[in-house]
Amino acid sequence: MTDKRDANGDLLPNKERLTKFGSFLRKSSLDEIPQLINIIKGDMSLIGPRPLRVHYLQYYTKRECKRHTVRPGITGLAQVSGRNALYWDDRLELDVKYVENISLLMDLKILFMTFLRLFNSENTVTNAELQAFDYYRKKQNISKSTY
Repeated sequence: MTDKRDANGDLLPNKERLTKFGSFLRKSSLDEIPQLINIIKGDMSLIGPRPLRVHYLQYYTKRECKRHTVRPGITGLAQVSGRNALYWDDRLELDVKYVENISLLMDLKILFMTFLRLFNSENTVTNAELQAFDYYRKKQNISKSTY
């Protein structure tokens, strides 16, 4: 992304700052390669729920918090089931489904499906087009007190 700003010095929207090269990296999933270092360090797993921003914690339902009982992964059930084109609720439900049904067979299936998805950019949305989880839950008028 570029560092382009408006007349007031504020960053332009992500969509306007995303370069063609950045878009290519995102669509091809090549931007995930640095996360392999986190796997080697033991901070992440190859397969598991994708890590999300810490400031989203207050917006999870009690059920959705189950996704934090396993190591985060580079790929997971939500990624092979629609990547980031899924609605937040569907994505988080798939993460919980993975945690509740974790098995070697499921991991192998997810790994196989991941390799298939690498060559197909279908259902890939650039970060510039994503709606932030906190904004999504605020728009739904959901606060932590309703969980």
